[in-house]
Amino acid sequence: MISERLQQLRDLMAERHMDAYMIPTSDFHESEYVGEYFKAREFMTGFTGSAGTAVITKDEAGLWTDGRYFVQAGKQLSGTGVELRKMGNPGVPEILEYLEAVLPEGGKLGFDGRVVNCRQGLDFEEKLADKHVTLAYEEDLVDQIWKQRPQLSKEPVWILEEKFAGKSSAEKISDLREEM
Repeated sequence: MISERLQQLRDLMAERHMDAYMIPTSDFHESEYVGEYFKAREFMTGFTGSAGTAVITKDEAGLWTDGRYFVQAGKQLSGTGVELRKMGNPGVPEILEYLEAVLPEGGKLGFDGRVVNCRQGLDFEEKLADKHVTLAYEEDLVDQIWKQRPQLSKEPVWILEEKFAGKSSAEKISDLREEM
């Protein structure tokens, strides 16, 4: 099942001339724990931990996660074609280092730009500039594969009480305007 999904993703990547596609564990707001709709990395790899990033290339699929999840990820990734990349271990490159090594000159890296923060996107752009790598961040390719994807949450927004937030929203907006 996972291998079929990876092949579908690779087919979409090929249509768009992408050499790699990154799938972080993130939502539109960088929440620590994401809702069901945002579990694209889990859907594509089978790894259910709350932290990790998948990078899929034409020939490889890797999942980077930290020491909290090495045992779990090892079990869940077994037989999927996704290789566990144990972050912080000797010989394991960081994601950006890996991309620098595997992306070809003039290559293309894809990801859903709504779930990758601006700083990380700028870091990719800067570090991959020497190889003239293009970033394609306009499209969520996993969404085209995930036919039974859960809907975005429709829970109402609520205001965090000042005793927890430290300041009222009006004060925070005023502080922000002052800083700007």
